Amino acid sequence: MPPGKKIRKDFPILSRKIHGKRLVYLDNAATSQKPRQVIDAISNYYSLHNSNIHRGIHTLAEEATEIYEGARAKVAKFINAPSLRNIIFTRNTTESLNLVSHSIATLLGSGNILTSKMEHHSNFVPWQILAQKTGRKLDFVAFDQSQPITSANFQKHLATPSLVAILHASNVLGTINDVKGICEYVNESWGCPIVIDAAQSVPHIPIDIRKLGCDFLAFSGHKMLAPNIGVLYISDEWLGKLPPFLTGGGMIAKVGEQATTFAPPPAKFEAGTPDVAGAAGLSAAIDYLKKTGMEKISKHEQKLAKKTIMELEALSGITVFGPSNATLRTGVVSFVVKGIHAHDLGTLLDRQGIATRSGHHCAQPLMNMLNVPATSRASFYLYNDTDDVDALVDGIKYAKKVFGV
Repeated sequence: MPPGKKIRKDFPILSRKIHGKRLVYLDNAATSQKPRQVIDAISNYYSLHNSNIHRGIHTLAEEATEIYEGARAKVAKFINAPSLRNIIFTRNTTESLNLVSHSIATLLGSGNILTSKMEHHSNFVPWQILAQKTGRKLDFVAFDQSQPITSANFQKHLATPSLVAILHASNVLGTINDVKGICEYVNESWGCPIVIDAAQSVPHIPIDIRKLGCDFLAFSGHKMLAPNIGVLYISDEWLGKLPPFLTGGGMIAKVGEQATTFAPPPAKFEAGTPDVAGAAGLSAAIDYLKKTGMEKISKHEQKLAKKTIMELEALSGITVFGPSNATLRTGVVSFVVKGIHAHDLGTLLDRQGIATRSGHHCAQPLMNMLNVPATSRASFYLYNDTDDVDALVDGIKYAKKVFGV
């Protein structure tokens, strides 16, 4: 199944009109739209199988458990995790990263926490707070905004950290960082735990967790055609050492009056009633992505990013951020138009039926580094095509004409 306009019929929302115009949805880095196959999977669960999972011996409970655990197996295979127990379901990437930051606090060795100013706030603020609570500092690896972060950037950092937290792909720059090379260097030189924010990579490029070599990896279903469900990969090394983040029902083996024994992973990290419908949707989303082909999706997005960058740079007064080489990025293109605030541009584009994102994109340290208060961001996915790029460029030309710039 080829990506592009041919599959739009699978996405009901893309048939909508916005202000009388065809919906051109270019806000995929924030959340993706859902194909009918995912919507049907969620509806089917609620219509026929709705029940709480595990422990129940009635038919509905067993069916719901099979759906939920089947989704876990599908996620594990999708990222090539060693085992089902390595896959933890959460609410979103943010909760996954907070789980790690809270649970690992007492297990860190000496040294500061190392991250970058490219990070989304979800992979920045938790480590900032952890550093404050444990008497550490938050250190930053230096990088050039036009280039990916590689192991060479880390080799320039002389102090050994207690933990490294780095994003795989930027939600602002589109940059795909060399996480595999970074993990190899950190494992060989420092031996500290490595946390990867993969919210912007897992939906767009093939991921093999065994080849990356990280200890933790987090991503969200809602950015990959699925509902609002999160995933956290925890390596075998840390599954036993890490204490639970939330406690209560579902994650216990035995509760006494004065002490509790926890269930083995993954249940140990999944307290309370989970989002079974979300898991059902995620399972269907993975089927859809695999049928389309992750390599095809990646190349398709890079083609659209390349065309967008070329078209925007041909216009006067526009600055595009991130690598100029589209093969080094996902389908995220952030830019500023001189003389037009990002929010004003977003409003005018919306009147043309074009949905983009305007603001700091939960990356204020990066905005400060770029010396801009906000950017406009167009982010592509498998259902976008060159006609969407054309609509975006025409919309920007219209905005420039309105503002006389």
